[in-house]
Amino acid sequence: MNQGLPIVFIVDDDEAVRNSLRLLVKSVGLSATALVSAQEFLASYDPLQPGCLVLDVRMPGMSGLELQQQLNLRGAVIPVIFITGHGDVPMAVEAMQQGAFDFLQKPFRDQDLMDRIQRALEKDGANRAELGERSRIREQHQSLTPREREVLALVTSGKANKVMAADLGLSQRTIEIHRARVMEKMGASSLAHLVRMVLDLEDSDGQGATRADSAP
Repeated sequence: MNQGLPIVFIVDDDEAVRNSLRLLVKSVGLSATALVSAQEFLASYDPLQPGCLVLDVRMPGMSGLELQQQLNLRGAVIPVIFITGHGDVPMAVEAMQQGAFDFLQKPFRDQDLMDRIQRALEKDGANRAELGERSRIREQHQSLTPREREVLALVTSGKANKVMAADLGLSQRTIEIHRARVMEKMGASSLAHLVRMVLDLEDSDGQGATRADSAP
């Protein structure tokens, strides 16, 4: 798989539907892969592959909802567009509550599906850019020495250099050097930028570990 280009995955047990949707997606210049079952998709899916998933709700074996649950357990960020029959609307609502991107009720216009696919691909790109940025920030944070992490925690809590020097038993000049190294290693253009990066890390970790584990 070319992980640079997005792929629209189509999973439907109906061969006619599967093939027509694949041809529709390809007609607008997008890559498409059609699969017959949720199990087949799950067995071959690469989480690093950009794209979106067009998924039938009702399928033999593993249902669309069960596939979505498996993807959620794996932390997959791929946006899911469900295709539903009239009686499947309650299931589609449940799917939305579980994080599905959108759903379309049959019969639908080709343009309606393509509009949703385009939005889903944009969402996937935004999600991956955000995850990539957080991964980069985390790596930069891990490159800091224990002392630099202490300085980072104090800087982002609003402490002045003089106060930090007293708290850590260092000279102001040493604090200034550590502070400059922290800014450089983190790639921060300003104090506000540095604080924003720390807050983003704390949000992604689900806790205040970035500052708390740096406290002396």
